[in-house]
Amino acid sequence: MTTIADTYHVPVLMKESVDGLNIDPSGVYVDVTFGGGGHSREILSRLGPDGRLYGFDQDADAEANIPADPRFTFVRSNFRYLANWMRYYGVERIDGLLADLGVSSHHFDDASRGFSFRFDVPLDMRMNKRDGMTAADVLNRYDEDRLADVFYLYGELKNSRRLAAAVVKARAARPVATTQDLVDATSSLFRRERGKKDMARMFQALRIEVNREMSALREMLAAATRLLRPGGRLSVITYHSLEDRMVKNFIRTGNAEGAARQDFFGRTQAPLAPVNGKVVTPGEAELEDNPRSRSAKLRIAERKDDAQ
Repeated sequence: MTTIADTYHVPVLMKESVDGLNIDPSGVYVDVTFGGGGHSREILSRLGPDGRLYGFDQDADAEANIPADPRFTFVRSNFRYLANWMRYYGVERIDGLLADLGVSSHHFDDASRGFSFRFDVPLDMRMNKRDGMTAADVLNRYDEDRLADVFYLYGELKNSRRLAAAVVKARAARPVATTQDLVDATSSLFRRERGKKDMARMFQALRIEVNREMSALREMLAAATRLLRPGGRLSVITYHSLEDRMVKNFIRTGNAEGAARQDFFGRTQAPLAPVNGKVVTPGEAELEDNPRSRSAKLRIAERKDDAQ
């Protein structure tokens, strides 16, 4: 029988990412991107009766996938509040944390959410449908310079200023309210050979802004670094260069900016050490089965024994 979890989201690099946690059967672990629960169920299968797993997800839809397991606690929250919730549950240290970043296949396939230009629907893009601005709010309220910054910083689009100007011009006639409204306003600015790819980057930029994804990731990584016990593992799957760069910087230097701190002897003071010599990417079989895997990169780090 097919379950909701089976169709909600196909986990990427599941074995590799969970293997990277080097699970202690009696340890405490966190899956900050619960989604369909695939990674969480794999972690639970490796935990003993004394192990604990906390799963975070801000999307109410994910609650349908909660496993009936007394070792599991679901936290309906953005992972940026990781430190607060661990304090609430009395957890001072964790043995490992897994994050599968980006957008789940469920969000792309649910036409009503407005994450994809495959459907002509209202521009929402909120991971948490109970809170915050929608993508339509961003497009109709931001001034031209701020819109250009969003497209440039989060979509890495060189024609960001022209795109912003096109949106401002379109909304002067009527609000840019649906995915098709946005496509109609901007499609002429994308070259035919790169049209779909650059359009996807524009939608990515809006999604990141709506959900404040980069600041949330920064806060979660900082909290995870503090919460991990010596020898604890951080296993993170990234999909675009912005989040990948931030994760790499945290592993290399302990901060999002990549600014290395050195001791008296010139040694870099970083609380984490990379475990895998090179970034893990999906194999050919997974690439064929799961298109979302094409841009996936797995980075694994371990908390140093001498971390402060």
